[in-house]
Amino acid sequence: MAAATGPLEGIRVLDFTHVLAGPFATRMMGDMGADVVKVMSATRAGLAGGVDHPYHAMWNRNKRVLQLDLSRTVARDIARQLALKADLVIDNFSVGVLDRWGLGYEAVSPEHPGVIYLGMSGMGVTGPWSKYVTYAPTVHALAGLTYLTGVPRRNDLGIGFSYNDHMAGLHGVVAALSAIEARRRTGRGQQIDMSQFEVGVSFSGPSLLDWFANGVAAEPVGNAHAWESWTPHGVYRCAGDDQWCAIAVVSDEQWLSLCGLMDAHDWLDDASLSSTDGRRLRHEEIDARVSEWTLGQDRYEVMRRCQAAGVPAGVVQTGVDLTQNDPQLQHTQMFFDFEDDHPTIGQLKGDRLALQFGRTPSTVYNRSEVFGESNKSVARDWLGMSAAEVERLESEGVME
Repeated sequence: MAAATGPLEGIRVLDFTHVLAGPFATRMMGDMGADVVKVMSATRAGLAGGVDHPYHAMWNRNKRVLQLDLSRTVARDIARQLALKADLVIDNFSVGVLDRWGLGYEAVSPEHPGVIYLGMSGMGVTGPWSKYVTYAPTVHALAGLTYLTGVPRRNDLGIGFSYNDHMAGLHGVVAALSAIEARRRTGRGQQIDMSQFEVGVSFSGPSLLDWFANGVAAEPVGNAHAWESWTPHGVYRCAGDDQWCAIAVVSDEQWLSLCGLMDAHDWLDDASLSSTDGRRLRHEEIDARVSEWTLGQDRYEVMRRCQAAGVPAGVVQTGVDLTQNDPQLQHTQMFFDFEDDHPTIGQLKGDRLALQFGRTPSTVYNRSEVFGESNKSVARDWLGMSAAEVERLESEGVME
């Protein structure tokens, strides 16, 4: 495994996370040069399917995997020694798991006052829901995001991927870096309690503001704008199978330009459509006619024509578009092939960190590891163990 580079070189992260929110946070820290040691066990693969699963490969690059069967006292003792060497200990278990193992902040910090603990539980450590186990789709629903991102009269629709897991991961990184900065000034670490539920609620800000200020309860609006009368403001089908382009007219000048593109002279002469409020009253008629106009055109051509005329527009890109056709992403080399093939999956592709540091560049991307690759190196680097001692622990099932 190549040594990582970046602004977090020298920071040690002990990673007890699983599934997505926590692993995304530690992946970012690993990308930025931290030495991330992910504690796993072959006896408990978990929901991510184990080290041979593509899901694990996606979210666990730039980490060293250390096998520890934490159901065993000897393994928990080793984990505690690791925590005493760590700058950051992070988990997204249910509340209290690390404490029950004797690995929590109260057990470690008296001997290691500089350690930082970040708990990324579903609901936080206190309150009537603190014991709940959560996943992003349930958090979306509880936080109101499912409702707010749906379409009118269809409360069963909402965000189609684990948005809140990604946002919780980003919050986790910000929290960790903030605590590292506070330690630089004070010399002391601290415990951070992060509720993934509250992260989700925080993204409802404008809806909450409308309720507190005006007593107006937000409603799902689909592709329309929730608080403006901008029309047209939607996604329109184009030529081809399931091809779409988004168009958002936000000013009278843009409306006039779109009418010119569409040869819609009758709209230009219609005084009732000269304002955004007037257009909003006839949004169904306008959307239908824009759809007829885009249907016979290539989606990229619609985007180019609109943009050239000063009308905001963007193609609805697929994964193929992003990885093979997007000129901006090709220019910045957003996607890459890992140099080292995965032992069981084969060749892997990745997306680089979306941050480019001028003085401390993050340029190393190691593929996710399988069991056994780093047991010896982690035990040596963090704990000074010999290879023979690691082999004994492996044979006894402690490192399994």
